[in-house]
Amino acid sequence: MVNFPSQPIIIITAPSGAGKTSITHYLLKKYPTLSFSISAATRNARTGEINGRDYYFISVADFQQKIKEQAFIEWEMVYEGKYYGTLKTELERIWNENKVPVLDIDVKGAIHVQQQFPNSSLSLFIQPPSVEELKNRLNARGTETPESLQTRIDKANYEISFSKHFNKVIVNEVLETACAEAENTIANFLGWNN
Repeated sequence: MVNFPSQPIIIITAPSGAGKTSITHYLLKKYPTLSFSISAATRNARTGEINGRDYYFISVADFQQKIKEQAFIEWEMVYEGKYYGTLKTELERIWNENKVPVLDIDVKGAIHVQQQFPNSSLSLFIQPPSVEELKNRLNARGTETPESLQTRIDKANYEISFSKHFNKVIVNEVLETACAEAENTIANFLGWNN
């Protein structure tokens, strides 16, 4: 357990390509009270990504040092040699602004955060309509090799097996419907529908 105030946390997780980032962006635009929790990552920035906005891009050595310092709420080596994590200082920054952090993180990381904040977190698992549809979506991005696509599909099958661990499973067949379902679930959790 982490000694943080029991402030609310929204956790959004999904297999890669299921639509969690699109849903997260929708929610952040809709509710200014929500604030994106910027993850730390050891991968290189992609075109258009900005350090301190999309991720905190840090070296593997820096990341490993922060692990030793217990600076993370959660961290994972998501792919070989690529670390991602949520810094404690990031949650503190958002809470100090009187906002609610929204964590857009991988499945294992989401489970870790939920375990640490069992009474103050809401976790949403965004699920693709099928693994075949997920494969089509990843193919449409045009960023995958046959090998990396297979790696992501295998990982997605594994991650979907954990969906029952989350507060709410939202099947993203139609993005607008999934966004509305996520919005309603969060509004209920935060008491905005009263």
